[in-house]
Amino acid sequence: MPDDATSLAVRCAEVMYGNDAASQALGITVDAVAPGTARARMAVRDDMLNGHGICHGGYVFTLADTAFAFACNTYDDVTVAAGADVTFLAPVTAGTTLSATATERARRGRSGLYDVTVTTEGGDVVAEFRGRSRSLGRPLLDAPG
Repeated sequence: MPDDATSLAVRCAEVMYGNDAASQALGITVDAVAPGTARARMAVRDDMLNGHGICHGGYVFTLADTAFAFACNTYDDVTVAAGADVTFLAPVTAGTTLSATATERARRGRSGLYDVTVTTEGGDVVAEFRGRSRSLGRPLLDAPG
């Protein structure tokens, strides 16, 4: 049975995902959340390929950014990106399902630091992302429960 902190993280993710038209349109799902962590998945489609026939880096970044966003919003505190960078390590082709796992590294005051690893279904690492977050100081959920 999940504890209160995990239950809160799940409720925050449900609210965020319900309002996240971008992730929904790209077929990104969020299949795991807990305090300070989240995992998102996306199947690479033909319309996501660049002129080299590989997944456009912007889509890989977006998947990682989504996992980052869900991880840093697990505390019922509206939090946005203050900055992020990515290192692409391997190309990705259409038909590949990617998974992005975000992990909180530090959270102090209104600032946070998160690392996200993007992998294929086979476990090959295709990108590493680091995000810096900033809390806006207001609750994500309108009311408890």
